[in-house]
Amino acid sequence: MQLPQFEQLTTGCLGRIFDKTVATYKYFWFLSLMQEHARTGNLRMDVWELVIRMVDNAWYPIHYFRLSFGKSDSLFEIVTELQKETNLPIDASQKIIIEELRGRLGEPTIRSRLRVLTLNVPYRFLRPWIDTSDDREMIRRSQTLENSCLYALYKDRSSFYIELNPSWDSYLHAHYGILVDFTYWNLTQFLQVRNPNVPAISNKLIKPETRTPLTAQHRYWNTVMQIVGPIECIYTGRQLHTGEYELDHFIPWSFVSHDLLWNLVPADGSVNSSKSDRLPDLERYLPKMAHLQYHALQTYLKAGRDSRILEDYLSLGHTPRELVLMDEDNFLELYKRTFGPMDQIALNMGFETWKG
Repeated sequence: MQLPQFEQLTTGCLGRIFDKTVATYKYFWFLSLMQEHARTGNLRMDVWELVIRMVDNAWYPIHYFRLSFGKSDSLFEIVTELQKETNLPIDASQKIIIEELRGRLGEPTIRSRLRVLTLNVPYRFLRPWIDTSDDREMIRRSQTLENSCLYALYKDRSSFYIELNPSWDSYLHAHYGILVDFTYWNLTQFLQVRNPNVPAISNKLIKPETRTPLTAQHRYWNTVMQIVGPIECIYTGRQLHTGEYELDHFIPWSFVSHDLLWNLVPADGSVNSSKSDRLPDLERYLPKMAHLQYHALQTYLKAGRDSRILEDYLSLGHTPRELVLMDEDNFLELYKRTFGPMDQIALNMGFETWKG
């Protein structure tokens, strides 16, 4: 991904900030720097504020999606331990996470966890501009803005902050969106290598403000119920009526990151709270899930209803028509081949099994 060029700036160095990266620190450092700069417009930024933002930016992919950051990365452990120390929920808002850590920065345990992030990344990030691994040398040379480096470092016993090079001020503002995309694109490539079997890495890096409503999916299941009558919840055995049910992601959304119809099943309202983001016991529930999906698909097709929603099933490798022409045993085998590997990968990532 190419960055916008500007002849008076060392944009070539900026484009190399993620070269030879062995951990996620630089990605989250640069995101935090850009966010703080955009938020305040200030050139001076406190390093402790930036590392708090690093934790906040890493919070969601670590806690909610359980992405691996790799063996060389201590940010994963830091974020995990800070969640235990603060007892914040895994889906806490950005505002709450930042305010909690900022308010407790004086506590030795919290400060000790965050201090690890101040030790290397502020210095190493400047290596494309200033080729030294000596921290004191990096501080000295950065303060001369050598090679028009992005910022200067200032550290003493009472403070640690960076001063953004004024030459970069307008560039960061003008190209904020491109630079954020550049960072997330590189972070996605980095994490995909370390999570090779995990789908939709790019959708698991930022907490969405709202989830897409499942309007079309509800319409599909309402149509099925209007034709065949109430259907039985695969988890509780209770009768479900049109409009009086919730849609459950059979394999949790926090793993699949999609709302495709073949992974959604009507469920009793009590299920979502108890099942949460845990994995259903496949031996117990997958045959029921496949049976319900198979007959619902047959019902919908025979009724000749709008088939656009059925395009979801194409990702299983078959057209909807081909699926209903299978016998039910073969349909179940297809579901086993589809859900079995996902279940195992999710278990390896730390997802728990829900027995019901």
